Amino acid sequence: MTADRIASALARIESAMVRIDAAREAGGGSREGRAGGGSGKVVELVNVHERLREQVAESLRELDELLEQLEAHEG
Repeated sequence: MTADRIASALARIESAMVRIDAAREAGGGSREGRAGGGSGKVVELVNVHERLREQVAESLRELDELLEQLEAHEG
């Protein structure tokens, strides 16, 4: 994978994270302020979002490590 492709992938990931955060913010209010059966689904979605966020962060760390290794071998 070239540096341009890696940069493009990282930009798409960051853009997706911004959209996820915006969608979460647009949901409005705190979890405690929501009433009805939908609040359980919201909590579940927030949990899924956090797990995905952690997975993306780990993937970014792995990409950073790979880039460092590539740069070490090139230099």
